[in-house]
Amino acid sequence: MSRSATLGLAIDTASTAAEIAPPATLRSDLRLIADMIEPHSRVLDIGCGDGALLAYLAREKSVDARGIELSQSGVNACVSHGLSVIQGDADRDLGAYPGAAFEYVVLSQTLQATREPRQVLEALVRIGKRAIVSFPNFGFWRIRLSLLLRGRMPVSGLLNHRWYDTPNIHLCTIRDFVALCDAVGIRIERSFTLDRHGRPYSLDPRGNLANLLAEQGMFVLSREGV
Repeated sequence: MSRSATLGLAIDTASTAAEIAPPATLRSDLRLIADMIEPHSRVLDIGCGDGALLAYLAREKSVDARGIELSQSGVNACVSHGLSVIQGDADRDLGAYPGAAFEYVVLSQTLQATREPRQVLEALVRIGKRAIVSFPNFGFWRIRLSLLLRGRMPVSGLLNHRWYDTPNIHLCTIRDFVALCDAVGIRIERSFTLDRHGRPYSLDPRGNLANLLAEQGMFVLSREGV
């Protein structure tokens, strides 16, 4: 495979993306992400799955939509619907992208499955002017209660694998994530704390209530000094 194809920059098929996910069927967190992205922008979705978000953005906002997906089935689904998506790994392949190549880089429900989350976050804000990151909050009260009462690793709607077959190898809480951003000099421009139905709370992500009540966190990030 050529280097240009590996980078996902060789084929511009975003404008022909088929309707694989009408707006009503997008996950609530993906609808929130879509609302934050400006029309006609360049977007890279890392861990894009079947391409539902990319297809929606290409259709509704005329974005230049690109994707990276680890699973072959996800890549096949995206390509079959005319999306410019390549098979790749967030831990290994982001270094090949030039700086500020995209207006937005999206990493939705994928950070906890990466081997090097710190390096991945730093890559996101390097190759994107803004990064939108969402992840399950391991500090959510239902998870805490399950650990307290059952003494076993919890299984929930977002963390729906048993401990022995989960792809989630770096679980964190919202407060952990905020602390990491502070430590590596990543600016948090906006933040959302979402309930178990994907509805946003108006809670400070640095506070105890957000860490306790939110099932997932969503953050808009950029590099300090930019």
